[in-house]
Amino acid sequence: MAQSKDHAIRMNDGNKIPVLGFGTYSPDDAEKSKCEEATKIAIEVGFRHIDCAYLYNTEEQVGRAVREKIADGTVKREDIFYTGKLWSTFYRPELVQTCLEQSLKKLQFDYMDLFIIHNPYALQPGPNPLPLGENGKLIYDNVDLRQTWEAMEACKDAGLVKSIGVSNFNRQQLEMILSKPGLKYKPVLNQVESHPYLNQSKMLAFCKSKDILLEAYSALGSQRNAAWLNKETPVLLEDPLLAAIAKKYNRSPALVALRYQLQRGLVVLVKSFTKNQIEENIQVFDFHLSQEDMKSIDGLHRNQRYLKVDAFFGHPQYLPLDEDLDDNKR
Repeated sequence: MAQSKDHAIRMNDGNKIPVLGFGTYSPDDAEKSKCEEATKIAIEVGFRHIDCAYLYNTEEQVGRAVREKIADGTVKREDIFYTGKLWSTFYRPELVQTCLEQSLKKLQFDYMDLFIIHNPYALQPGPNPLPLGENGKLIYDNVDLRQTWEAMEACKDAGLVKSIGVSNFNRQQLEMILSKPGLKYKPVLNQVESHPYLNQSKMLAFCKSKDILLEAYSALGSQRNAAWLNKETPVLLEDPLLAAIAKKYNRSPALVALRYQLQRGLVVLVKSFTKNQIEENIQVFDFHLSQEDMKSIDGLHRNQRYLKVDAFFGHPQYLPLDEDLDDNKR
């Protein structure tokens, strides 16, 4: 899966994905209001891969931004690689296409380039994306993800999506899909939290062995959102080693962290709604880290997660039997 001159990698289904993507998750209404303008800026400076999701509630803003940049001649629709996600309340096979069609309607797109299962657990179907019981805990649904995957395959066959994949799957869950009788399409990628403090080396090796790409979110650590983050966790971009390597290359610690992942063969998502940061992040292709520096950054791995999703989605069915089996607990 060699990277081409247009900074894209060919996936196992033959389609290509740009290795650097622009994330559009927005934690609150104030951020959502900035999403449309930030997406337009991202496209203007050269981003061609846009990552969004049903749950983010920013599809309308992202769709408007892309359509405006198409209308003014900056890009054509085929220039943009758009990723959407199937939310957990739609995992019953008969609901999968419904979720996809709702997203396409908000975006005003005819198709998605990539559609992925957002998480390896199902929630109770209904209008509430996070259904809670009287005890304040999430209400799960009992769905065989292999059947969900078959419905994903049907969406691809219908031409609504070009490629299909997963997110937050561990090795056991991936193997469950890969070993499914009658499997028609393998997942093209697995999107997981990954950064120098959580380098996902075991998951990366496994995915490479199966011709599946690994895609990193929270590649620069995470926004310091108390709802999702333990405030005692260190700030990745203040790490002394990253700072020293950044100084050596006359780059920022953020660019070093992103470059590290690209050289390992990951697809990387980066999110910022600040113009100068968006402009800086696209410059990750202008330099190359030495093998020595790559090895030094490898040494930063501490199995440190920024997103404490288990606090919200700690379904025991989906935890690995052996934590040493794979780095990606969620």
